[in-house]
Amino acid sequence: MPLVPEYEAMFAQLAAEPGPKISELTPAEGREMYRLMRPVNESLAVGAVEDRTIGTAVGDIPVRIYRPEGDGPFPIVMNFHGGGWVIGDLDTADAVCRSVCRTAECIVISVDYRLAPEHEYPAAVDDAYAATCWAAEHAAELGGSGRLAVMGESAGGNLAAVVAQKSRDENGPKIDFQLLAYPVVDHDLTRTSYVENGQGYLLETETMSWFWDIYCPEAERRGEPAASPLKAESLAGLPPALVLTAEFDPLRDEGHAYADALQAAGVAAEAICFDGLVHDFLATAELIPGSRAAFERAVSALKSALG
Repeated sequence: MPLVPEYEAMFAQLAAEPGPKISELTPAEGREMYRLMRPVNESLAVGAVEDRTIGTAVGDIPVRIYRPEGDGPFPIVMNFHGGGWVIGDLDTADAVCRSVCRTAECIVISVDYRLAPEHEYPAAVDDAYAATCWAAEHAAELGGSGRLAVMGESAGGNLAAVVAQKSRDENGPKIDFQLLAYPVVDHDLTRTSYVENGQGYLLETETMSWFWDIYCPEAERRGEPAASPLKAESLAGLPPALVLTAEFDPLRDEGHAYADALQAAGVAAEAICFDGLVHDFLATAELIPGSRAAFERAVSALKSALG
């Protein structure tokens, strides 16, 4: 299927006025570019938004807590933003968190985990897991219903998958669902989807290589399950999962491989590839009909899983 028309128009404009690639920038410059790409959208109203810093076993972590309208209690969803563990923050995740909060009627806790190169692997993993433990411990005061999910886009999907594995392995919080949007689950950049989509479709192979080199410069550690969750010795006993992928995304095939491996391990997992879309499509759910359909499918699964 061809790209949806809105993406075709966007890429035509980018080709006419090319700018620097993220992999050509410094991390600080890349962060600023990403903020411009994914601005805060306060018109997506929710019941309340609170910025706070939580104390955890690995230190203080900034979070942004979104609450829906109503009295609750509500399920809690931990969100880990995308950006290759190098760029991205609470603001770049804001619009998606607002949309999930209001549409799925859940409390969303967005985690501002530490970024590389200032904090290399596994700092982001440590923060993501510690924040999830904190949320589970404080669920009652947060207005939680006792149901807990993890979600993330791209590198955030990586962290969500890793948190689910750590929670299983370390007798951590009970996680009821994983929503993994175009997740990074392996450091292998040679799959067919990288060959087909590694250039010209927003996320490129050289960008992923740049992210990995900054996040986990010790290449021999990239095969550890906390970096590449597809490499885990066992995936049995993990929470149900929905893996979202895009036709024109280099991460497409590893997402499907992870869903297949979860199913083989007896986990209730589903992978859905959305034709005509590219990486990061949840960010365009308010603008592009194809992205909106994907977002609504994700939220429907989330609501169903969390009751």
